[in-house]
Amino acid sequence: MSQQGDAQPGGPIARLLAARRRVALLTGPESPRAKSITLAALVMLTGVIAIVTTSAGPMVAPPLALAVPVLLGGLLLERSALRALIFVVGAAMVAEIVDLGWHRVRPGTVVVLVIITAISIELVRDRERLGFSVGKGESMLIELRDQLMRQGEMPPLTNGWNADIAQRSAGGSSFGGDFLVSTLADHGKRLEVAIVDVSGKGLDAGTRALLLSGALGGLLGSVAPERFLAAANDYVIRQEWDEGFATALHITIDLESGHFRLTNAGHPPAAHYAGGSGRWTLIEQSGTVLGLDPEAKFDVTEGHLARYDALLFYTDGLVEVPGRDLALGIDRLLGAAEGLIPRGFSGGAELLVDTVAPHSMDDRAVVLIWRA
Repeated sequence: MSQQGDAQPGGPIARLLAARRRVALLTGPESPRAKSITLAALVMLTGVIAIVTTSAGPMVAPPLALAVPVLLGGLLLERSALRALIFVVGAAMVAEIVDLGWHRVRPGTVVVLVIITAISIELVRDRERLGFSVGKGESMLIELRDQLMRQGEMPPLTNGWNADIAQRSAGGSSFGGDFLVSTLADHGKRLEVAIVDVSGKGLDAGTRALLLSGALGGLLGSVAPERFLAAANDYVIRQEWDEGFATALHITIDLESGHFRLTNAGHPPAAHYAGGSGRWTLIEQSGTVLGLDPEAKFDVTEGHLARYDALLFYTDGLVEVPGRDLALGIDRLLGAAEGLIPRGFSGGAELLVDTVAPHSMDDRAVVLIWRA
């Protein structure tokens, strides 16, 4: 089983926050000493910038460089410490103006510095309104993203059963609206999987997906398979999300007999590969999307997976292109799936994404389940 997440945050701001947290680990979490070290470092940076500007001239270190410690202060300091830093930066700017004169500092520099200072103050206010300490808001988002990815992991399968998963979010975002929940029920004899596509993209869809994945993960294996999508629909309706709906495909597989049951809630059709004939066949279904109709009905299809058979599930980001018939996208996907037959299905989910929709601006998820 394989699964690809999104790029890990690795920019300069993320590294600064990581360094800030390492200081906290050395001196005690959010201790006064950690805060003092951070403030002292930014004050020293301010002094160095001011000294270099006045001694070497604005061509080497422009006066606007004082905006750097202010911006970092908005990310790394609390409000009282930020006020102290702003006072020091203001004093440094006055010293530069006195030494260099207005003709070299220019009034626009002061205006830009004031704007950046206001932005930094607002950053601190937003963080305090949410009750986050320094760096904790970013850490929480990362943990939420990782939790969503962990919930999409397939349980270990045995007795010749295998699964392969690929998930990618729109535009390389850390959050997406496509997710997977799965479980083994009946003492490991039955596999249940739900692949879900929440409306929207990016962080908005990602937060709804996280909430919904937790709820559906609790329902999976706890309610009868024939009741799963109805219970999921009731939950989504109770949330009263603006433009909030989701498509879903629910799969149960008896791992002893190979009997499977598919229930569809407005989701793109699954595909069944018959190892005997070597052909992929769409499992055409209809059904109402989750969150729109309390009396929604969901189409059910039953079948059998023999040895060397496979099932393919995916979200519409893999096959839907604006201005193009959805059927063309599905045909292209099945054509790519045909190419997996000679090489085997292991690693096939990633290959399908790379072949069919590597640069899609929509979230994408692919699941392959096969019996060896």
